[in-house]
Amino acid sequence: MEYSKMLLKQGDCALVVIDVQERLVQAVQERESLVGNIIKLMKFARLSHLPVVITEQQKLGPTVPEISSLVSLLRPITKLTFDCFKNAEFVDRIQGLGKKTLIVAGIEAHICVLQTAIHGVSTHRLHVVADAISSRSLHDKEMAISRMVHAGVTITSTETVIYEIMGQAGTELFKKVLPLVR
Repeated sequence: MEYSKMLLKQGDCALVVIDVQERLVQAVQERESLVGNIIKLMKFARLSHLPVVITEQQKLGPTVPEISSLVSLLRPITKLTFDCFKNAEFVDRIQGLGKKTLIVAGIEAHICVLQTAIHGVSTHRLHVVADAISSRSLHDKEMAISRMVHAGVTITSTETVIYEIMGQAGTELFKKVLPLVR
């Protein structure tokens, strides 16, 4: 793959936040850092004008308020499927954005994140943010990351996403984003 296709570009990305719901968050490992990193990604998305898509698994409650309050006008996509790409509303929303690259965060890593990423890599460049995903067990998260890598998904981190999309220091965006990463 050529260099330019490997790096994230601001105009070509969308952030997908999968099932960060109250009942699930309480059960996963490293929940404080998970939510904190997703909040950073959400705030960065707002500052850099990246579109955001949020999903909620039916019957597991709403998205946690710390995240839903950042996108009060955005209606989450409710789903029964684990693989977001098996939900017609999700597919329509993603296609409507016209972005080639999806940055994925959420829970659970070994279920919805894994299935969505492996399915999505056939049509998009998928970057899963390792420090913004979790599972009830760290073993399941590690297994999911390994499977995603073998399927061609890029594994990244919150700060890598932020700095890669910014591309350089000294810009207005950099000045606005700096407090997020300090």
